[in-house]
Parts: sequence; C-alpha cells; structure tokens
Amino acid sequence: MQVDTAFEPLVTERLRLRRSMPEDADAISAYRGDPEVQRFQGWDRTDPPAIRDEIERMLRRSPGEPGGWVQFSVEERVSGTLVGDVGLSAAEGEPGVMKVGYTIAPAAQGRGYGTEAVRALVEYAFDRLGADVVRMYADADNIASIRVAEKVGMRLVERLVHRSKLGSWEGVRYEVTNGGPSP
Repeated sequence: MQVDTAFEPLVTERLRLRRSMPEDADAISAYRGDPEVQRFQGWDRTDPPAIRDEIERMLRRSPGEPGGWVQFSVEERVSGTLVGDVGLSAAEGEPGVMKVGYTIAPAAQGRGYGTEAVRALVEYAFDRLGADVVRMYADADNIASIRVAEKVGMRLVERLVHRSKLGSWEGVRYEVTNGGPSP
C-alpha cells in the first residue's frame, strides 16, 4: 500500500472530507458524547480535551501509514457544518487491508451522508492508497452502520463474539475488495 503524505480533501456531491483538526474537538465531542452514539463507537473518552489529544496524535500520521487511525471531519460543502467524522487505518499484520470507521451526528443522520462519506473513503483507499480490501467492524445491533456498509458494496464476512471480564460484545465484520464485493 501507499502512504499519502500530500492528502487533499475528498469532495463529493454534498460533502467535504478533510483532516480533523484540534478545533473540531468541541463539535465532535457534542455528538460522540451522545449516549446513543457513544454505545456504538470505539473512542473511550469523548470529552473535548481527550478528542483534541487524539486528533493531535492522528495528525502526525499520513493516510495509509501503519500504526493507527487517521481521522477526517465530514462537512456539508454548502454550509461548512461539521456533520460527522470518518477514519481509516491500515490493518496491523494484514498487508493491503484498510479498516474504516464512521460516525455521523444524530442531527445529520438519515440524509445519506454516512453512505456518501464512506463511499468516498473506500474509493480513496483503493485508488490512492492501493488497498486490496476495505473492512469495517460494527456492533451487531448497529443496524444503521451495517446499512451504510452494505450500500457501499461491503458484504458480511464474519460474525464475532468477544468475551471479557466486562461482558461480551457481538459484532460483525464487513469487507469489500478492490474491484467488487467480497465473497
């Protein structure tokens, strides 16, 4: 895979995906801190200082670079309003595999923004980064996230159950291959 050290924002019909910046922390915290959103996302802390710190760490990485997530803020092109965020990460120990994650603010859900943003991110992973596979994981109860994955051509590959001292988590793994859906 390739590393994109000269990332330029991704522009779709209605959205602009740009690198998340520390000044986005308050807006991201507002929707990621919502209990209905928080239960399906992977960030442990959603307070503005923690999100700001996480974004600052991510800014030191380039898309496609191994070692962690790179976050993009999703803005409406016309208004400039931040409506969500998406991220990608090279899968550790799996050359050619990129993971994607996405969160759309509740006020912006139901408009197709998640599908539009994730479709742009998948195309970017294939076309610019040279990924062979794009993957997402979701809580098995996160129907909206699963619908987004399916709408961008991902197919269910695996059902997961993770057990720990804190309880169990049931999830799903969806993938799409460069050139078409996974089997």
